[in-house]
Amino acid sequence: MSSEANGVVQAPAKKLRVMSGMRVTGRLHIGHYWGALQNWVKLQDEYECFFGAMDWHGMTTAYKSPKEIAPWTREMIAEFLAWGVDPEKVTLFIQSRIPEHIELFMIFANLTPMGWLERVNTWKDAVEEMKANDTHNLGRFAYPVLQAADIAIYRAHKVPVGADQISHLEISREIVRRFNNLYKAKLPEMSHLLTEIPLVPGLDGRKMSKSYGNTLYLTEDSEKDLKKKVNMMVTDPARVRREDVGEPTKCSVYGYHKLYSSAEDLQWVEAGCRSAGIGCGDCKGRLAANIEKISLEPREKKKELLNNPGRLDSIIDAGCDKARKEAQKTLEIVRSSMKW
Repeated sequence: MSSEANGVVQAPAKKLRVMSGMRVTGRLHIGHYWGALQNWVKLQDEYECFFGAMDWHGMTTAYKSPKEIAPWTREMIAEFLAWGVDPEKVTLFIQSRIPEHIELFMIFANLTPMGWLERVNTWKDAVEEMKANDTHNLGRFAYPVLQAADIAIYRAHKVPVGADQISHLEISREIVRRFNNLYKAKLPEMSHLLTEIPLVPGLDGRKMSKSYGNTLYLTEDSEKDLKKKVNMMVTDPARVRREDVGEPTKCSVYGYHKLYSSAEDLQWVEAGCRSAGIGCGDCKGRLAANIEKISLEPREKKKELLNNPGRLDSIIDAGCDKARKEAQKTLEIVRSSMKW
């Protein structure tokens, strides 16, 4: 809708474009929601958004069991939709359905110096782990180049990241900047959209990871499973007995309450823990009930989508078609700039 000022009709301001995606590695847990998904739901009303299930990135570690990637990918898209991502507002896509990602990756790969990739901390810090589980491969080494292509193929201006991920985005910007300098092109040099990401520890207090077996899944856990898992959570070590007073800020259960519980419940936890007026079991029971309350509707929506494959396929196909048309426009710009 246009606006009129001083008798002049003005076109609406064009929304900045955002690109983000999740690597397909299995079912989503609550860390994925608080780290990205809940933010996507907010961004979709303010930006032109492209959100993807990044299955090529998943292949870097799941290459021995590729048959698992397709069902995980469908489930991931269903999860996005169940938690509020609106396909009428955003472009939802599956990475491997848009071959232009790989074509731009190959162009970027040839202009990216090896030294840029060798200094990436996530590569250097995980070398021994990668060798141990046989994922020390070219795909993971070149991961930042494909990431740059994922963003640039949609000519995105912004990428939502946490403060600890800003440096990861810098190499994408360097690659695009080098392309622009070499070919006098004008692909947007993406910048970060800083997102506050709450710390969500695993059930044992360590980083939440499927490999540790310490995850709470977004919708996969039944109410019974959820209660069982919450009861396993580590608490303030000072509370050995029921009558021992505790400090909520030293307890990971309290951190979860800050995400899932009301201000009234938080006051109940703080006062009860510090006075030993409630036990850890009481605290965990209230938390499990609050998580279940929030998870119930998305769980049912996801189940409905997966039980109606025609509808889900229709949403995926429409999103991928829209994404591919935009990706093809970008490659036209790229090839024209390169005179290739």
